[in-house]
Amino acid sequence: MNHKEIAVRLIELLGGEDNIVSAAHCATRLRLVINDETKIDQEQVEELDGVKGAFSSSGQYQIIFGTGLVNKVYAEFAKELNLDQKETVQHSEAAKQKMNPLARFAKTLSNIFVPIIPAIVASGLLMGLLGMMKAFNWVDPETALYKMLDMFSSSAFIILPILIGVSAAKEFGSNPYLGAVLGGILIHPSLFNPWGLAEGTPGVMDLFGLKLEMLGYQGTVIPILLAVYVMSKIEKGVRKIVPNAIDLLVTPFVTIISSGFIAFIAIGPLGRMLGTGISTALTNVYEFAGPVAGLVFGGTYSLIVLTGVHHSFHAIEAGLLADIGKNYLLPIWSMANVAQGGAGLAVFFMAKRAKTKEIALPAAFSAFLGITEPVIFGVNLRYRKPFIGAMVGGALGAAYVVFMDVAANAYGLTGIPMIAIAAPLGNANLINYLIGMVIAVSVAFVTAFFLGIKEDEKKS
Repeated sequence: MNHKEIAVRLIELLGGEDNIVSAAHCATRLRLVINDETKIDQEQVEELDGVKGAFSSSGQYQIIFGTGLVNKVYAEFAKELNLDQKETVQHSEAAKQKMNPLARFAKTLSNIFVPIIPAIVASGLLMGLLGMMKAFNWVDPETALYKMLDMFSSSAFIILPILIGVSAAKEFGSNPYLGAVLGGILIHPSLFNPWGLAEGTPGVMDLFGLKLEMLGYQGTVIPILLAVYVMSKIEKGVRKIVPNAIDLLVTPFVTIISSGFIAFIAIGPLGRMLGTGISTALTNVYEFAGPVAGLVFGGTYSLIVLTGVHHSFHAIEAGLLADIGKNYLLPIWSMANVAQGGAGLAVFFMAKRAKTKEIALPAAFSAFLGITEPVIFGVNLRYRKPFIGAMVGGALGAAYVVFMDVAANAYGLTGIPMIAIAAPLGNANLINYLIGMVIAVSVAFVTAFFLGIKEDEKKS
């Protein structure tokens, strides 16, 4: 496979260099902002060597190459278009301009939370290890090892406002270090820490007659998001009127003072109420509807993936972890994802075309590992009926995990990797999660196999 030849040919099929506004790539896909997508030869792009599928979503034309290969193709693609000096931020902004307001909002949340996922996953795994040590009496809770692991495991959730502050400030075009400072203000040691503490009451401050609770925002999501958004507006506004000679002195000072007061007086309490309200509403639906909620959410999640809005759910999941200490949404999403893999596996056994088989098998296993785009856009959605089969499998698998109260202690991992963050909540939780996966995959496989596929006989 000659990566340069693929890149050159791809540029031709996309309508030429002038039709390509910007480019970037993720773990599996080449992401492009195109001037006129009607100039793209979709059929030939999908038949190109190494391509597992192509689709338009979230203001971008995305071509699936798979892990590893996409980096090599992008390197040659960037050379041909002289993109080496262009920043990913420019591409992101170009993509946003082609989105509707809802998609743009979802993309913003995605850009903020996706970089934080490794820290949350690490803390979740450490919590699991700590829980196992405690449950099986492997280590005395009074030992230094246990106490250190306890600090390691909870740190990411305690400083979550700082992590979000940095990421959100970057996304809103503000100084990320000011975002970190604002996050630090919201979790200052002088404030009562409600995260993980069941007892105690916060003190009260008297600010010019205004009573303010000295309650911290450890583990919260919405307060820091709103605070940093307001901070970014203040910083940009101040910077416009402050002379360059004193900008370094005046702008950060005014920004932090103003944002800090606004955060404590208005944004913080409002954000806490909003976040708690969302968690309470979701929990009530989850408990009242039960398996029916699983059927609906699990069956429709793959449709949501098509819009790209699903990445914004990380904000809701983070809120659940802060408010109730567990994430019951992730197992539902996981059932929908592995079901896509089950349907893709059925396509592999039904397909006669070598190209289809070549794409379907690795794409299916990719879905079992939590990466669904290759199998959704490269296989199941192309033949439509397997996608329907996957929705059925995802719905039934999700109904089961909801019925059995399966949950996770972090977010970001689905499929087989999610075992690591399901196990810490108990053996029953883990076993029921695995049973749910078997239901989702097997039902999706059988349904997709029963519905069948219709291949284009003209293609080899």
